Amino acid sequence: MAQVFPRSVHEAETCWYDTAGWPRWVDGLRRVVLIDPGWPQAGAEVVWESGPAGRGRVRERVVEHVPLAGQTVAVEDDSLKGRQVVSFDPADGGVEVTLAVEYAIKRRSPLTPVVDLLFVRRAMATSLTKTLARFGAELAESRQSGVG
Repeated sequence: MAQVFPRSVHEAETCWYDTAGWPRWVDGLRRVVLIDPGWPQAGAEVVWESGPAGRGRVRERVVEHVPLAGQTVAVEDDSLKGRQVVSFDPADGGVEVTLAVEYAIKRRSPLTPVVDLLFVRRAMATSLTKTLARFGAELAESRQSGVG
């Protein structure tokens, strides 16, 4: 999933890694619980909690961070384990932000592939779409307020 925003790579990256703003644009996130001092560098971790109908407690541990290019994090909650990749690429008139998640369902049964296909994948795609759209609104707001 990718979207182009009328900001620079630096501005988009700065906004993405600012965990104080996450509750405004990360879909399902209610509050950030823990931020390692090394965030967003490799090895650092952020722990956050969702609202009551969400994923519960989510851990994001940085696997790779390339300044002005992107970040890969290992993501885990009670139900899923996977990797999330965000990249920032210069684009005509701004920055292209690409967000992708690969995951595996932890508790498996014979019905897991069907549940994944019919429900989990759709929910993940919807969540990524909402997150990118809200992120774009956050970038626009930071420009209007002179932040970033």
